[in-house]
Amino acid sequence: MTQDSLKLGLKPLKMTCTTADCEHGMHCFIPDKKLLKSGQVGKCRDCGCNPVDWKRVHQRNLNDIAFTISSLQLERVRNEFWEKCLDPVALAYAAKKGKAGLREVAEHRIRKYLPPVYPRTATFDGRQTRKSGNPVFYAQHATATCCRKCILEWHGIPKDTILSEEHIGYLTSLVIYYLDKRLPHLTDNSSQTI
Repeated sequence: MTQDSLKLGLKPLKMTCTTADCEHGMHCFIPDKKLLKSGQVGKCRDCGCNPVDWKRVHQRNLNDIAFTISSLQLERVRNEFWEKCLDPVALAYAAKKGKAGLREVAEHRIRKYLPPVYPRTATFDGRQTRKSGNPVFYAQHATATCCRKCILEWHGIPKDTILSEEHIGYLTSLVIYYLDKRLPHLTDNSSQTI
C-alpha cells in the first residue's frame, strides 16, 4: 500500500493465495477440489483460462528463467510479491546479511522448511513461509518456492518427493533471481544501507 493510498483513506485489499483479478490478467492457478477432480489442473480457478505454458515452466530450465518469471507474474499472489515494497525489517535484514548471506539463508530455508509432504504433515504445508520480515520470504512467495503445494503447481515437483540437489539448486536460483532484481544495490558484504 502506497503512502498516497493511505492519505486517501484506502484500506489494503485482503490478499490470499487464492485471490484472483482476472479482469486485469491476474489469475489463481492453485486448483480447487472441483478442478482437481476433473483433471483441469493449470487453469485459473476463477475464470478457467490457461495462459501458462506449463510444460515449458515445468522443465525448470534456468536458461529460460525470464519466461518462468513472466509466467509466475500472471498469478495474482505472485505478482503482489514482485510489486509490493519490502518492509523496513526485511530491508534491514538484507542490509545486515548482504547478497552472500541471503544466498545462504535462501538455500537453508529450501532445505529445511520444504521437506516432502505426506498425509500426516499436509496441514502444515502452506504455513512455513511468512509474508514479511525477511526478503527471502518475499522471494519465496514471488517465485512459488514457499510451500510444496506451490512447488508442485509451478515447478512440477511432487509434494511427496525428497528434493534433489538439482531441485534445491533450481529453487534457490529462483529466489536469488528475485533478490537480485528487487535489491539491485545490495552487495555481497553485509552491514550496508539500502
